[in-house]
Amino acid sequence: MLGILCSLITALTYVDAAITLTQIPPVETVSTGQQVVLKCNIQRYDGNYVNWYKQVPGGVPQYVLSFHHYDSSLYFGTGFSSDRFNSKSTSSIDYQFIIKQAEAGDSALYFCQTWDDSADEAVVVFGQGTKLIVTDSSLPPPVLTVFPPSSAELQSNKATLLCLSSQSAPFADVSWLVGGSPVTSGISTSTAVQRPDQTFHISSSLSIQTSDWNMINVYTCKVSLGSQTAEKTINKSGCPAKEQ
Repeated sequence: MLGILCSLITALTYVDAAITLTQIPPVETVSTGQQVVLKCNIQRYDGNYVNWYKQVPGGVPQYVLSFHHYDSSLYFGTGFSSDRFNSKSTSSIDYQFIIKQAEAGDSALYFCQTWDDSADEAVVVFGQGTKLIVTDSSLPPPVLTVFPPSSAELQSNKATLLCLSSQSAPFADVSWLVGGSPVTSGISTSTAVQRPDQTFHISSSLSIQTSDWNMINVYTCKVSLGSQTAEKTINKSGCPAKEQ
């Protein structure tokens, strides 16, 4: 019994001591050419490196760089260098990831990572990530395709509209309007998937009742990509439902 109690106390002590990595801001939007500074607080300094990773939606994380607070040593992953990237610490627990001049291709999720040495074996710990959106007025707007509900589905009590967006960046805000008014319920939007041609595709569906479809004529899918916005509308008065 004493052994079990000691083990439980040890486990609880480790949970209490486990570090949490906090990244701010959760979302950062900049224009091309601007400097980017993403921050990570590691809560407790165990003498380890702080690493940064980049992940494009649908892709695997890429190791960007490592920084050590004690001697300010800096190491880079393949394809990344001091020409565009940097890192520094403002204290033993506060770290910064810096992109000197943002490019459209820098849009991605960025994660900080270090190790928790409070247990017998070091544990890998990641931050929650920061979504970086780099906007560029020269980027083409998203290209949208909207599909109405199928005739077969309209025989039931539900109807589903589908919006497909092809775009040049991985992040975009997708919204739906019904009869010209925004709606928030019944929407399901996927994360972006990168295609071989380097474009990104997002799908979003809007589920409604068949009775609403029969009563309302205009449905709009709206996709915003930085300063670029595209809309695609189904107007039932001019475009009857077709088989998908």
